[in-house]
Amino acid sequence: MKLIRTEIPDVILCKPNVHSDDRGYFYEVFKKEVIESFIGETINFCQDNEAKSSSNVLRGLHYQLPPYAQCKLVRVIKGKVLDVVVDIRKGSKTFGKKIAVELSEENKYQLFVPKGFAHGYVTLAEGTIFGYKVDNYYNKDSERGILFSDPELNIDWQLPIETLTISEKDKLQPLFKDADVFEPNFIK
Repeated sequence: MKLIRTEIPDVILCKPNVHSDDRGYFYEVFKKEVIESFIGETINFCQDNEAKSSSNVLRGLHYQLPPYAQCKLVRVIKGKVLDVVVDIRKGSKTFGKKIAVELSEENKYQLFVPKGFAHGYVTLAEGTIFGYKVDNYYNKDSERGILFSDPELNIDWQLPIETLTISEKDKLQPLFKDADVFEPNFIK
C-alpha cells in the first residue's frame, strides 16, 4: 500500500497494491502497522460502517467532538464518491482548508481522516456502497456538522445543488464560522 500525504498533511491518501488476474483481484484493505508507522500513532478501530446510497446523495459534513472524536478510514466498495474533509482544528496551519478526493470501486483508494476534521461525500454513481472504519463509537451528544454549502468553504461538489438528495438535518447545519471546532490544545 502506498501512503501519500495530501495538501493537508494529516489526511492520508491510501493507494493499494492490487493484484489482478483472470480470476479477479486481491488487495490488502487495511494493515494496522503500515498506517500506524506512517502517521506515528496508534489506531484502534472499533467499528466498521457501511452505507448504500442512490446517485447524487450528499452526506455531511459530519464530526464528533472530544472525547468522542473519531478518526476514519473511508473507501468505496461499489460505485464512486467525491469525498471531502475540512480541517476544524483551531490553530492548525490548515484550519478551514478542505480537500476533495474521488474514491471509487475502480481506483480502490482510501482516505485516512484523523480526528479534528469534518467529513462528507456525494455519490457519483447509482447504488454506491461506502464503507468506513472508526476508532470511537457514535455519541449523539457530541455529534456536530457544518453546512455543506457554506460559501466560506466553497466546496465544489461536482453536481448542481438542486439535483442533490440531502437530509433535512444536513440542510440545517451551521456555517463553518458558527460551528463548534476543536480547540488548539487538541492538535498533536
